[in-house]
Amino acid sequence: MTSPKPALLQLLPFPFPHTQERLAKHFDVIELWNAPDAQAVIDARKDEIAVLVTSAMTPTRAELIDQLPNLKAICSQGVGYDAIDVKHAQQKGIQVSNTPDVLNDCVADLAFGLLLAAARKLGHAERYVRANQWGGDVAFPLGTKVSHKKLGIVGLGRIGMAIAQRATGFDMEVRYHNRRQREDVTLGYEPSLKELASWSDFLIVATVGGASTRKLIDQEVLRALGPKGILINISRGSVIDEQAMVDALVSGELGGAGLDVYEAEPTVPDALKTLDNVVILPHIASATNETRLDMLNLVLDNVDAYATTGKLLTPLPAL
Repeated sequence: MTSPKPALLQLLPFPFPHTQERLAKHFDVIELWNAPDAQAVIDARKDEIAVLVTSAMTPTRAELIDQLPNLKAICSQGVGYDAIDVKHAQQKGIQVSNTPDVLNDCVADLAFGLLLAAARKLGHAERYVRANQWGGDVAFPLGTKVSHKKLGIVGLGRIGMAIAQRATGFDMEVRYHNRRQREDVTLGYEPSLKELASWSDFLIVATVGGASTRKLIDQEVLRALGPKGILINISRGSVIDEQAMVDALVSGELGGAGLDVYEAEPTVPDALKTLDNVVILPHIASATNETRLDMLNLVLDNVDAYATTGKLLTPLPAL
């Protein structure tokens, strides 16, 4: 029997108990991750589905979108949307939303956590203590000072600005690279990414993912950052030529790296796991209770807004 409510296709579970109650207020919720045969569920319910709930890490490609003839809105948890075929959806008149701003602070905090961990060798130092090497014959190597250094930011959006703000507390000189110079900031603009890397002691990648930035940080940029430079990535793994980065770290052409994202997550190149000049994390930049709750509530607010007004609160601009 068909539900009197339109259907909502939920691609992933959320860790907070109020989620399902709020989604079910206006929609008949299809918990796709619980289905033994997801495709069979889609085939059976495709004409009923008006809203799709996804995330920045859940692929939502054109193939899925095209199976849902009455889909009107896609609500995604996360600021990045390279996992969603947004342009294709918009061309079909489907609204798409993300969760901007609510995760800026936690992502910027983690960027600086990675910077400090990589520069001061914090992960290496902990392993050194756990292995009972402290006080033994192997001296722990010196790290790199962070304060008063030169910080380059690739992508001066909301998160990039939050990173720049934190850099002031470390008395750092900051420059940035964007597709175009921002007129509303006084930070130094560097139109050449290679020149920014050459100037920087630390280079933080905070730009969007997707085809337009794929392998933006290439071998030339890595060489410009150099054997004393440290690369931090909290954006998307696709933005860096991962093999070129691994080669540069192994050879010493690049001084170090702090990474939260990778090209083929959750796969991390084995070579990175063996290097003491690299800090590797499992994509946790927004992974705090507070921020994930804020992100989820914004998804739910978007769902409610669509149900009551036909419009999303945080729609993506037309691509």
